[in-house]
Amino acid sequence: MARLEAGQAAPKFTLTDQDGTKVSLASFKGRKVIVYFYPKDDTPGCTKEACQFNDNLKAFDKADVAVIGISPDNAEKHTKFRLKYKLSFPLLSDPDKEVMEAYGAFGEKMMYGKKVTGVIRSTFLIDEKGKIERTWYAVRADGHAAKVLEVVQG
Repeated sequence: MARLEAGQAAPKFTLTDQDGTKVSLASFKGRKVIVYFYPKDDTPGCTKEACQFNDNLKAFDKADVAVIGISPDNAEKHTKFRLKYKLSFPLLSDPDKEVMEAYGAFGEKMMYGKKVTGVIRSTFLIDEKGKIERTWYAVRADGHAAKVLEVVQG
């Protein structure tokens, strides 16, 4: 699993959102974007992380930074998750985990003391030109959005 580093070009992607609309990284050109990868909709850690990003959405908007979440879940699960927690940012589906692998957000990890293969909770701040500005790998869900916001606000 290759990890991305600041200064590298962010791997391009086009994925489908909760409404079936195709969303590409290129559509954010000229604006910074937070891309965060998470394992599964409506699980305790993923819910906490999504709600905390959502709670800080106005501050991210004020800093002119978009937020998108990506998981292997399908559009139907994303829609239910967004409605249940009133999430206002897009959730993209990566069922084949190709984008996750390109970002180093899928692979071997430790879970409850055992090696497993799965989604590695990771976040990327991508600049206006499509380059990686900052990476966070193997993050703790609770409090992560606030840490990302601190970096964004400088």
